[in-house]
Amino acid sequence: MDEEDIEKAVMTYLKKKGFKQTELAFQEEQQRQHPKTALNSTNSHVDPEIACQILSFSSELENNPAQYHEGYGKLRSWAYSSLDLYKHELLRVLYPVFVHCFMDLIAKGHIQEARTLFNSFREDHEMMHARDLQKLEGVLSPSHLEEMEFAHSLRQSKFNIKICQYSYDLLLQYLHKTQSVVMLGLINEHINFQVSPGQPTSISDDAEVVTFMGSGQDATNLINQKEIHWGLLEDSLEERLEKAGALVPDSAKVDGEAREGEVEENKKRPYEGGKQGASLKKSKKDKVATATGKASRVETSTVSVAPRVKPELTLPSIPAEVEHSILEDLRNRVQLSSAALPSISFYTFINTHNGLNCASISQDGSLVAGGFSDSSLKVWDMAKLGQQTGYVRLWSTNLNTNLVCYKGHNYPVWDVQCLQWHVNCNYIATGSSDKTVRLWDVQSGECVRIFIGHRSMILSLAMSPDGRYMASGDEDGTVMMWELASGRCISPLVGHTSCVWTLAFSCEGSLLASGSADCTVKLWDVTASTKLLKTEDNKTGSINRLRSLKTLPTKSTPVYSLQFSRRNLLFAAGVLSKNT
Repeated sequence: MDEEDIEKAVMTYLKKKGFKQTELAFQEEQQRQHPKTALNSTNSHVDPEIACQILSFSSELENNPAQYHEGYGKLRSWAYSSLDLYKHELLRVLYPVFVHCFMDLIAKGHIQEARTLFNSFREDHEMMHARDLQKLEGVLSPSHLEEMEFAHSLRQSKFNIKICQYSYDLLLQYLHKTQSVVMLGLINEHINFQVSPGQPTSISDDAEVVTFMGSGQDATNLINQKEIHWGLLEDSLEERLEKAGALVPDSAKVDGEAREGEVEENKKRPYEGGKQGASLKKSKKDKVATATGKASRVETSTVSVAPRVKPELTLPSIPAEVEHSILEDLRNRVQLSSAALPSISFYTFINTHNGLNCASISQDGSLVAGGFSDSSLKVWDMAKLGQQTGYVRLWSTNLNTNLVCYKGHNYPVWDVQCLQWHVNCNYIATGSSDKTVRLWDVQSGECVRIFIGHRSMILSLAMSPDGRYMASGDEDGTVMMWELASGRCISPLVGHTSCVWTLAFSCEGSLLASGSADCTVKLWDVTASTKLLKTEDNKTGSINRLRSLKTLPTKSTPVYSLQFSRRNLLFAAGVLSKNT
């Protein structure tokens, strides 16, 4: 093989493996040696010995898997011994490199070496990536990399890492100086650096600066440029009531105490298949919340800000009695804010023997449904609570009769709403175990938005009442607030210590409630945070967070479900757990 063939083979190999930095360094070296000739010209020359070393690199890796362990160990020692000012940024690189060292060894059939590497360094990443490590621990052969969804997605994806320019330069200098070709190759192939000028980011932001992105990032960006119509439906009941001015005056409303005639009327009339007011006696807390809401009402509703759109689907007509019930609720809605927090009615399931997996509550709180691990669904009429209810069956809420008993599920029922409709019914949002949330057009079936930023499985979704924002909760306890139009995360909500199973916006969208397996309900100030984003436009590059208004702990009950009524009473449900 002559020098020209060797040089071409070297460049082809470097490009194929994605060793961009090594390729650039090789080009620079050639230009220094032959400044008057181009790298690809036939007159350029390369040291045959160096070229042969590079060409034999692939075969050496096959025969010497210890290079992964040695290379990662040295990189780790260097990062931990760096200056404190830059150390926390350089340490961010270790987890992606560790994961891909492990998976590369598995893919090449070096199972024992992979397990040794995994067990030697897994403790470094237990705090931030415990669930990911548990999944990867089950990868025991090359076929597992393809069969396991999580491992396969990691192999096909990149990590986004925010880092300052000086930290980035330090990393490159180390890799080139030590000739860490294995580490350099992995970093080039699997990490996308977002380099920023100035000082390093705060160490308190480490939870957000390393994010997971698919290999088709360009395709994702293209999808997120599609136009979507996020506004509310034209001629909605709320809009009609607002135009009539009925949402503002309080003179015609009850003043903290419900009139007896109205209560009796509520008991008799049907409301969305349930019985408005029949299941819940007006509590003192509800009275106080109603009175407080009157004092804090504003002249205009947040709903008026949202544009109006036409529905793409044919929507069913609303029966007159149901419409009347909805309008009555809207007239008596409590206006929530950071100064006027909602009253909460909590339903606790007992004696379920860990069988309850999910729960859902009707908007008026009269019906509560549960999904159980024996594939059964149960619905409780709260007005008849304590009476003998019979076996598990499906009940018609309109006819108040049993229709059928479901026995088709072969596995536990984990949720009765696995997706979230947009308020204008033109879009559906879905959360996945691939750590992404996607928005789908119901007419075309196209994906119109992909939201990337979560670091674990998505468990809960909620849409703001004006259709502008979406919240998503994950397995690690993080909640993210997204702007649908741009597809960007406008605020991470950090505070829960376990899975976020349920999310709910208040009716006017000023508050967000989150329920978690950590046995708490948290209330977040949506209005203040979104206004801050609009005024400052996040010019400083710092991460804005929604202000936490209140944390409401339960005694020993993980929170499975949250639901705001149209009058802004917050319902919650969960199962009593003696193990928490």
